Amino acid sequence: MGVTVYGCGHDEAALFRELAPDFGVTPRITDAAISAATIALAHGNRCVSVGHKTPVGHDTLLALANSGVEYLSTRSTGCDHIDVKYAASVGITVETIAYSPDSVADYTLMLMLMAVRGTKSVLRRADAGDYRLNAVRGRELRDLTVGVVGTGRIGIAVMDRLRGFRCRILAYGNRPTEDPRQLDELLETSDIVTLHTPLTDATRHLLDQRRIARMKHGAYVINTGRGALLDTAALILALETGRLGGAALDVVEGEEGIFYADHRDTPLTEGHLPRLQRMPNVVISPHTAYYTDHALRDTVHNSLLNCAAFAGRTQHG
Repeated sequence: MGVTVYGCGHDEAALFRELAPDFGVTPRITDAAISAATIALAHGNRCVSVGHKTPVGHDTLLALANSGVEYLSTRSTGCDHIDVKYAASVGITVETIAYSPDSVADYTLMLMLMAVRGTKSVLRRADAGDYRLNAVRGRELRDLTVGVVGTGRIGIAVMDRLRGFRCRILAYGNRPTEDPRQLDELLETSDIVTLHTPLTDATRHLLDQRRIARMKHGAYVINTGRGALLDTAALILALETGRLGGAALDVVEGEEGIFYADHRDTPLTEGHLPRLQRMPNVVISPHTAYYTDHALRDTVHNSLLNCAAFAGRTQHG
């Protein structure tokens, strides 16, 4: 069985070549993103694998379907970069993969600690040779209430780690059966709010201006989910006015086309990201929480597993 693997970095490519024979898969690997210009690489293969970095538009999905592709495995836990309903309408099944939740959970705890200890300003001063104590003392997690929004595998893994810090934990699963007023109560009570819910039409700007205004004065926001879970303009206003104490963001609204590229020679001057990065109480990282040895192997293994399972289901009717 052939599978075309798009947007495949060097480390992923090595894993695809190592693991593919275990699944009877012959991978056709390219570092090029999936687009109308690269559709020909899928010719003859019913399955393709794509990353989360590039949106897959309707034109591309239609072109894939016309070339004979029936299955698309996205190497991510979310599929907000693909219109799944449209894909189904043109005969393409889309599925996500699972990978070690520990990768993102570990990173989330690191961001929490960096936020409440003012690590960004401490490190910047130390890099400049200023080794005085920070003007603002840090806080200890055991003294704080942490609100976890999204109780899937990653959210649960975050809560497991938080128990070791002896802090109070609140959770909101964002399921249809839950009362949205519970989210408001969590925001009003939590010193730290961390986001782990999938991005859908219903969760876009889940933390909007109204909900950010309900948060405790001086609270922190951690986001390792998707950037658009936060209304970034409202977040910036709350940070600039001192309404919130800080933020640590591994994902940022509008990151597409910015993250995963080197901009040192072309510094960003427009948009929300430069404003956030200038703030001493905001930590930004480029959507890297998932990126560990263990999680990457899981990602490649499960993408191959999904493709092989689809081929098996369709072969046997």
